[in-house]
Amino acid sequence: MDTQVLEVQNLSKTYDTLTAVDGISFSIQAGEIVGLLGPNGAGKTTTLSMVLGILEPTSGSIKVFGKEFTPYREEVLNLTNFAAIYAHLPGHLSVWQNLYIFGMLYGVGNLRTKINTLLDEFSLEAFAHTRTGRLSSGEQTRLALAKAFLNDPRLLLLDEPTASLDPHTSKIMRNKIRGYVSRTGASVLWTSHDMYEVEEMCDRVLFISHGKVILEGSPRELPKRFDKKNLEELFIAIAKEPLSVHP
Repeated sequence: MDTQVLEVQNLSKTYDTLTAVDGISFSIQAGEIVGLLGPNGAGKTTTLSMVLGILEPTSGSIKVFGKEFTPYREEVLNLTNFAAIYAHLPGHLSVWQNLYIFGMLYGVGNLRTKINTLLDEFSLEAFAHTRTGRLSSGEQTRLALAKAFLNDPRLLLLDEPTASLDPHTSKIMRNKIRGYVSRTGASVLWTSHDMYEVEEMCDRVLFISHGKVILEGSPRELPKRFDKKNLEELFIAIAKEPLSVHP
């Protein structure tokens, strides 16, 4: 599929004298999983927040399915969802209540059936009436991922989506995400510090440093281009000396 789902052009975000994102451009096609990689403070989460409409860009443009974000905000957000380790769902609400409220916000049809399906898929049935704040970090992560699939999104933004999961559960969640993309042709923008996960999941990666995209390509081919054994070794080199990896 060659439909362009997300197009980011010359996107920037500044705070007084600090430039968090500095004129980055990239696109994602339908059915593609793209990794946005870089050290802490590189601008990854700021970029995701602008794509989600949480932050307003200082300059540049964001198009989802060919439509500018600002004038088509509601339509775009109905096609989008996200999960992030820092975006906790309301702790005083039960698992069921959280899914129900977010399902209502997204206008999900047959909502109760959808919730039951997600509770089963993400092994959350036993916690349906448990307050979210009492869940373990791994259980909260599974709930955040379940929430992300409520509206059958065509663009999914994932910020460290498996960071608090054990290896077995993490593998199960990755398989669910990959299966969803294969079935629906949805697109994913994925951030992670787990380079082995990125190599497994991502079709293409963008390395960002100091708010700029400095490298782009296949997670399996890029390390070879720079005589690195794997993506983790390349990541370390970029974190230490970003300019040293310019082609």
